[in-house]
Amino acid sequence: MLTTSYIPGAPNWLDLGSPDLQASETFYTSLLGWTFESAGPNAGGYGFFRLDGRTVGALGPLTEEGARPAWTLYFKTDDADQTGKLVEQAGGAVRFGPFDVFTDGRMAGYTDPTGARFAVWQPGETAGLEAVTSVGTLCWTELHTSGPDAAKRFYASVFDWQTQDVPFGDFTYTVVTPTGGGTDASQGGIVGLLPEDKAAGGSYWLPYFEVEDPDAVIARTQELGGAVRAPAVDAPGVGRLAQLADPHGAVFSIIKSVPAGS
Repeated sequence: MLTTSYIPGAPNWLDLGSPDLQASETFYTSLLGWTFESAGPNAGGYGFFRLDGRTVGALGPLTEEGARPAWTLYFKTDDADQTGKLVEQAGGAVRFGPFDVFTDGRMAGYTDPTGARFAVWQPGETAGLEAVTSVGTLCWTELHTSGPDAAKRFYASVFDWQTQDVPFGDFTYTVVTPTGGGTDASQGGIVGLLPEDKAAGGSYWLPYFEVEDPDAVIARTQELGGAVRAPAVDAPGVGRLAQLADPHGAVFSIIKSVPAGS
């Protein structure tokens, strides 16, 4: 379960790169009940999605060459420079090296050996997202990859993640737990590419947002110009979930989770 007590290797930030900031702001605030607040005139259009006054994500322009609209997941590190060295040693690539974001923290962007992009956040004054797991917030992270075994080795080398393979229907799902997280500290999963991933163009990290009524959110997504990539299904012991895309093609999932202990 995701928490805001961030330990190294845990997801602690999330932002959306968009070609049209106003359109993306309108879509997500209308869909998930968020508000948007600019980070200020020196932030290049970057700003924060908030829910009940707490930061639940961020939005900014596409800045990397060849980047397309997508959500980027960040994982906590205590040393972004050292993480970059580990990424390269494990066969990944540095997309942009570490740099300071005012006094808030230090960030860097990487690509794993299977082609999935991710980033790291070394906290300064900002530890990370201020709310997770509750309705309207990030509640799970999932790597869809062309090479599950290679991905497991890579992230174990970089973040010292613990993994556990779980049979799930016709495929194997790998549950990820940051080392030192304690009981019920699983915070993500790794799975091979699924049929709905053909349009994604390769491996990618997928954020899940907790919602109260998945079917209503699906209908609203379509009303707002988004698309359904995988229709709602009930996963026993997990919840009701669906994979969606915003009007620019950025992919995300929604879920109404089964309560813990049910």
